[in-house]
Amino acid sequence: MPPCPLSLRLAATAFLLPALVPFAATAAAPQTFNGDYSVTYLGLPVARAAIRSVYDGDAYNISGTVNSAGLGRIFDDTKGSLTATGRITGAGPTPRAFRAEYTSAKKPSLVDIRFADGIVASTKVKPKPRKRGKDWVALDAGHLRQAIDPIASTMVRADSIDQVCGRTVKMYDGEIRADLRLSFASKGNISVKGYKGPTVTCRMNFQPVAGYRQGKKSLDYLKNRSRIMVTFAPVGETGVYAPIYATIGTQIGTITVSAHRFEAAR
Repeated sequence: MPPCPLSLRLAATAFLLPALVPFAATAAAPQTFNGDYSVTYLGLPVARAAIRSVYDGDAYNISGTVNSAGLGRIFDDTKGSLTATGRITGAGPTPRAFRAEYTSAKKPSLVDIRFADGIVASTKVKPKPRKRGKDWVALDAGHLRQAIDPIASTMVRADSIDQVCGRTVKMYDGEIRADLRLSFASKGNISVKGYKGPTVTCRMNFQPVAGYRQGKKSLDYLKNRSRIMVTFAPVGETGVYAPIYATIGTQIGTITVSAHRFEAAR
C-alpha cells in the first residue's frame, strides 16, 4: 500500500521536497545552484526531483521538476513542475509568486499563489475544490497575513546554527494554512555531492490552522502522532539554512526526503 496522498503532498509538494535548495542572498553577481533529491517510502523509491535556483542580490528564482519513481510510478504516475520567486531580507523571505503544475493519474492540477505587501493576494487552484461540508475549517483574511508559500517556508535565516530551530513558520500551500513549529533535536554532520559539513536537526510539529476538514484521520495523525524531523545545512556564508534531509512519519510508514547533490553550477 502506498502512503496517503496528503502525507506525500506535505512531505514532497508542501514543505520538504521543493525546498531542499541552496540560497545565496548576498551574492555580488547572480549565482546558480543545482540539486537532485529523492523521496523514499519504507526504503523504496517513490519520487525524485531536480531543482535549479538562481539568486541575484536578495532576489530568488527557483524552478524544478518532480516525477514519481519506482513504487510511486506503479501506483500513481505523477509528473510536475514548480516555480517560486521573491526576496529575502533580515526579517526572512518575502515571496512574490508560487506555482505548481502537475499531472497525477492523467489528471492535470494547478496551484498558483500570488503575494503582495505581506499577504496572500490571490490563489488559483485547478481543478476547482469540491463543495465544503460543515466540518470544513474555512480560511479568512487573518489566516493569510504573513503566510508564505511551501518553498519560502523552509528558508531559515539565522545568525548561527544554534538559532535555526525554535521558531514557527506560517505555511500556506493553496489550501491548508498550517503552523510549522521547529524545536531543537540534535547537531551532526553530513556529506553529499557539493556539501560536507555541520547540520542541525529540528523536530517539526505540524499544526493545521485552516483550510482543512476536521476529523480527517491522516491529518489528525500528522498533527498528533507523526514524528517529523528536518535536517538543515548552512549555505555558504549567507546566514541562510536550507533542509538537506527529512523524515515524516505516516500511519503506514516513514517517508524520507534526501539530497544527493547540493552544489553551485559551474
